[in-house]
Amino acid sequence: MGEKGGLTIQTLLVGVLGTNCYLVSDPESREMLVIDPGAEAERILAAIRAGGVKVAAIVNTHGHWDHIGANGEVKEATGAPLLIHEADAGITSPPADRLLHGEEELPLGRFKLRVIHTPGHSPGSICLYLPGVLFSGDTLFAESVGRTDLPGGSLSQLVSSIREKLFVLPDETVVHPGHGPSTTVGEERSLNPYV
Repeated sequence: MGEKGGLTIQTLLVGVLGTNCYLVSDPESREMLVIDPGAEAERILAAIRAGGVKVAAIVNTHGHWDHIGANGEVKEATGAPLLIHEADAGITSPPADRLLHGEEELPLGRFKLRVIHTPGHSPGSICLYLPGVLFSGDTLFAESVGRTDLPGGSLSQLVSSIREKLFVLPDETVVHPGHGPSTTVGEERSLNPYV
């Protein structure tokens, strides 16, 4: 659990592929976004209850099974709307309550997270950004990138998404990826061998 710019970010490692599920909350408003509840719904729900917060939304960075596996249980328990990009809407379960297009701002108490559409790993991959923090899903990892050999994947599209939409962010932006450790935009611009 850590704080960044007043936000509280709790990371839960869930499922057989070790997906990072992020519980992002504004301590002042006691509102939370649940990002990528991939598995282990009971653990996620226990952490939500322990925080004493209201879930404003459940957001999938993309529609792959290891990021959406606990959607149904978390949605049912919290009553929160489920959000995913329209291009991945066909592979999520249960159906999303709101389809994203990119460039929306998702309110979270005092904060707004901007939706950045970053196709390449999947057609509907998104990242969530607010100054200082980026939740990159499976688009960008520490010294790696998301795989592009799955249906709808494209390496050229992924590289363009990263270069044109993520590497324009400030160097000190902390990147919280869908798998593995956190990094920064500056480190990835300098060290990532794939981009």
